[in-house]
Amino acid sequence: MRYYRIERDDDVSLVASDEETAYDLTATEPGPTSFHELASAAALTDDSVDEVAAAWTDDAPTVDRDVLEANLIRPLDPEEIWGAGVTYSISQEARQEDSSGGLAESYLNAYEGDRPEVYFKATPSRTVGPDEAVGIRGDSEWDVPEPELTMILYKGDIVGYTVGNDVCSRSIERENLLYLPQSKIYAKSCALGPCISTGDTIGDPHDVRMELTISRDGDTVFQESTSTSEMVRSVDELNEFFQRYNEVPELTALLTGTSIIPPDDVTLEDGDDVAIEIEGIGTLENPVELLDS
Repeated sequence: MRYYRIERDDDVSLVASDEETAYDLTATEPGPTSFHELASAAALTDDSVDEVAAAWTDDAPTVDRDVLEANLIRPLDPEEIWGAGVTYSISQEARQEDSSGGLAESYLNAYEGDRPEVYFKATPSRTVGPDEAVGIRGDSEWDVPEPELTMILYKGDIVGYTVGNDVCSRSIERENLLYLPQSKIYAKSCALGPCISTGDTIGDPHDVRMELTISRDGDTVFQESTSTSEMVRSVDELNEFFQRYNEVPELTALLTGTSIIPPDDVTLEDGDDVAIEIEGIGTLENPVELLDS
């Protein structure tokens, strides 16, 4: 199943969708109003999210696909969003090209070392959903989207996956490793959506196709595809390190790193459009907005 949130006339609904039909679970009695509630019910009954949702689909009204796509909002409100970095060879190689001395060595050590890079990325207030604008900083000269398979964790367990856009101010990042938080954490620096797919829907998370497209005035300025099979860390390994000595919120999103990095002659501009497609989940689309200070 895929799980969407839609908003119509100020009412928010959780919608479960298979290949043929979309069901408004919230319209049932007593249906869940969020994926958080669905995951909580699954944990209480020791069933899967899909098994719990199936109990409501027989009585749930259906939602037209056009209505679904026209009213999408962020599929969940995780208490925290975290990221993992340098999990693909291209990410490590690109950052070595950007950097010198200690910076380059730090990225290489993170790629080859036993301990992965895990960092805080965003709060819900800094995160947008489908068709909402992601932000680029006014004090950065090189800004890129970073397409990432994103784990959804409930009490530390992987209960689904979504598409993540870890927007990054690369010109700030490469100046100094200590500037990494400023390059990563700011208003509208993260996007999630368009839905949450369960493990049964996505299949092997280490073998799904991803594609990034940047468009400007109707023209494609960058497009590239890859696969999560290129990731050198497993989702379980990243999740385990994320939870080490950490107070993990009940509902969390954990981005798993990017394997597509636009070259240094491609930077996001105000008015651009970013589309990230991940096999088994869907396409997350966002316009780009130059932020005021």
